[in-house]
Amino acid sequence: MPFKTRITELLGVQHPIVQGGMQSVGVAELAAAVSNAGGLGIITALTQPSPEALRDEIERCKSLTRKPFGVNVTVFPTMNSPDYRAYARAAIEGGVRIFETAGTQAVAEVWDEIRKEDVCIVHKCTAVRHAASAQKKGVHAISIDGFECAGHPGEDDIPGLILIPCAADKVTIPMLASGGFGDGRGLVAALSLGADGINMGTRFCATAEANIHPNVKQAYVDNDERGTFLIFRKFKNTARVGKSAVAEEVVRRLAQPDAKFEDVAELVSGRAGKELLETGDLSKGVFWASMVQGLIHDIPTVQELIDRIIAEAEAIIDRRLAGLRA
Repeated sequence: MPFKTRITELLGVQHPIVQGGMQSVGVAELAAAVSNAGGLGIITALTQPSPEALRDEIERCKSLTRKPFGVNVTVFPTMNSPDYRAYARAAIEGGVRIFETAGTQAVAEVWDEIRKEDVCIVHKCTAVRHAASAQKKGVHAISIDGFECAGHPGEDDIPGLILIPCAADKVTIPMLASGGFGDGRGLVAALSLGADGINMGTRFCATAEANIHPNVKQAYVDNDERGTFLIFRKFKNTARVGKSAVAEEVVRRLAQPDAKFEDVAELVSGRAGKELLETGDLSKGVFWASMVQGLIHDIPTVQELIDRIIAEAEAIIDRRLAGLRA
């Protein structure tokens, strides 16, 4: 039987599994595949070069699924900020009613734009205090991102085993657990810790529908739970990337006492990362990856993956845990 949680009811999905927004990966094919499999797929707004292109991508996703899907809008600290409000408006005009948001405090501008309509906002945080603040500001759900995650885990270094229940103690709205989830054991653990579902990024990268080169997918399989590096710590903008020769070089350069971001800029640029994902040439840049690589052993279809997670979770609850009761 499908799991019924506050997240499945809020988002109108069959399974409490959400595909997080991922730059250059969160496109129509993957989002539609996740939604068709019973989860919630997410298109990443800033993967598209313009708000108009985002509108087209939303239409493309609609042609691939009739199930609910959402759009991620992440506000980055950058010198040349895109027009976040315009991206949000494009999504609203495209009929999107579920948004995953993240980023700096300026994300409130995005909230102001999308709240003009009847929408659901799932805000991703890396700290309990940020989750509590977002709840006060009226978001509908929280996605709490543990230290194991890919991308930016924040600066507090709190792993999910502690962060999830701490957040559950402080917020009353529905909550997703994010960072290091990839199988049924993780889903059951998240539910046990107080979450209402899980958000997965890296695990969905290693699926047949992910629009990235097979070499990159294989790298996720080949790496294990130790196969990541933390970079940008000295800039207080910590990021977790997959283990590779380029990532090792980034770590080496940044270990120098007088290192500056400019010393690694060409290795970590978005352009380089996009080329890596498209060509499979791991020498071109770095790729995002979480510690969940230790649990990735194959490259299934999205449907196979979600079905497997749900079956594993049901078996754990119905047989293993039930059997432990005296």
